[in-house]
Amino acid sequence: MHILIIGSGGREHALAWKIARSPQVTHIYVAPGNAGTSWPARENVAPATNISLNVNDINGLIAFAQSHQIALTIVGPEAPLAAGLTDAFLAHDLAVFGPTQAAAQLEASKAFAKQFMNDHNIPTGGWQSFTDYDQAKTYLASLPADKGLVLKADGLAAGKGVIICDNRAEAQAALDEIMVTAAFGAAGNTVLIEERLTGPEMSLLALCDGHTAVPLTPSRDHKRALDGDQGLNTGGMGAYAPLPDVDQTLIDEIMDTVIHPTIQGMAAQGTPYVGVLYAGIMLTPDGPKVLEFNCRFGDPETQVVLPMLATDLTTTLLACAQGTLDQVDVNLHDGACAAVIMSAPGYPQTYPKGLPISGISQAEALHDDIIIFHAGTKMDGDQLVTNGGRVLAVTARGADIDEALNRAYQAIEVVHFPDAHYRRDIGRTLTFQE
Repeated sequence: MHILIIGSGGREHALAWKIARSPQVTHIYVAPGNAGTSWPARENVAPATNISLNVNDINGLIAFAQSHQIALTIVGPEAPLAAGLTDAFLAHDLAVFGPTQAAAQLEASKAFAKQFMNDHNIPTGGWQSFTDYDQAKTYLASLPADKGLVLKADGLAAGKGVIICDNRAEAQAALDEIMVTAAFGAAGNTVLIEERLTGPEMSLLALCDGHTAVPLTPSRDHKRALDGDQGLNTGGMGAYAPLPDVDQTLIDEIMDTVIHPTIQGMAAQGTPYVGVLYAGIMLTPDGPKVLEFNCRFGDPETQVVLPMLATDLTTTLLACAQGTLDQVDVNLHDGACAAVIMSAPGYPQTYPKGLPISGISQAEALHDDIIIFHAGTKMDGDQLVTNGGRVLAVTARGADIDEALNRAYQAIEVVHFPDAHYRRDIGRTLTFQE
């Protein structure tokens, strides 16, 4: 069985790593992949090959899937889903894991997602959306000066587009940034002004086949660049799973109040949801509330969630694509997993590329449960170099969070590139804002 994975980051490396261990898989192709997503066949591990196709080249990807007898295509990033890649693949009778363009609106339009949650009584913070700057400004002026708010660009903004504000003055500056300066381009043509929720965050990823949903291990991402949840927001500086403050009762509550109503609501409106549904949840004093939906595997949550999955991933994702997830017994490993991101100096602002990386094989040799997932890497001749802001996700499993974190940080001591940055408190704090 041949599998195609679309994307180039740490999430896609984690998907390829897990799928390569499925006994029915004979070859994995990653488009376009990175320096970590290509390897020869090994014992009980299928080979992986990078292909030079852009994630948004839908026609080229379809042609490749047809010519290489791809049994299942797994879509990593959100942009091709929002562009209708799944619809195009299905029109050519190609199996694909990922929601249709209509279903992917849960991520592609924050206003759509908020209205959907209101319509289906899914708990979320209060909100208003605006397409007119003056109306948004007037609304802000009507709010208390000390009110905490969150402003969001409605559309896809590459993981950015969310500005957390402590008061009305900061919110006005954020509104100007989104709608006047157009910092997020067309994604900010509509702006959402939301109630600022408080409490620890969690991410719950659920596999869905249109009518059945099964949760994976709950995880927590650290967004801020610096220790103590300080500094700028990033795409994620680390993650861990499971969560000591989330028990099975709470998972069941989130499934009953968030995930199942979402799947049922999408099916009822004729846009059944097939893929992974990522619910970003705030554990507020009033109970769990949805911060946002993503329509794909999170990054870096995927790097800690997939190592905790005991069931064969390929079998499970095929069942989702075929509408038979209820026939699969999805099991999770005991223990814990943690990932610490090593980023380029300066990230999430301007950062250099092409920095030489060393020590990965030595770090992975420290323990069988250490896995280093590549995110922003490439080969420059025979030299592995940095090629992005988030460079590596240094990941480890253990009997508990402490053991997993200790192994990950031991591995980081062995991996080197100039001025590498990483947080030293992953898993040690509860993050309180998205």
